[in-house]
Amino acid sequence: MQSISHFTEWLGQTQWSIALHESMYAYTWIETAHVIGITWFVGTIMMVDLRLLGLAWQPVSISQMSARILPWTVAGFVLMLVTGLLLFYAIPVRTWHSIWFRAKVVLLLLAALNIWTFHYRVERNRATWDNAPHPPLGVRVSAAISLCVWLAVIVLGRMIAYNWFDCDKPQSSFIHFTADCSTYPRDEF
Repeated sequence: MQSISHFTEWLGQTQWSIALHESMYAYTWIETAHVIGITWFVGTIMMVDLRLLGLAWQPVSISQMSARILPWTVAGFVLMLVTGLLLFYAIPVRTWHSIWFRAKVVLLLLAALNIWTFHYRVERNRATWDNAPHPPLGVRVSAAISLCVWLAVIVLGRMIAYNWFDCDKPQSSFIHFTADCSTYPRDEF
């Protein structure tokens, strides 16, 4: 973890990171584009998840819905990823030491694992339930996990903006450990 902390210190001192962070408009526009990307990505995922849960669009087959929505989902993901990396690049040290950011990363990994599990295990026999109004339990569980995780990612992402648990403030030993405050550069404040 210390090497990542040193990397974020170096990254935060680069000319482009400083310029991005101090820009009057760039950071705001990137953050706005990030929210649009999240809305686009999670909105299309929610549509498919609601269909997988059997709560919406029951007359439409899952493969037909996925084929139409997936390109939009990918576009939203690309926008969300690029702008998210730029937001991290603008404020790398504070972001890396944020417990909200760390929890968000854990949930993003959980979401990726859920996507992998769905595509490589649950979806194998899609032909048998593709047109079913209510897909099998495993499919519905995967969709419910997806909905919950992506909504939590949005909430945690929003919480990154708040400094309640920042390392530059006195914190409990749990927060100190979780945010890796021991490697936080003290000379910045």
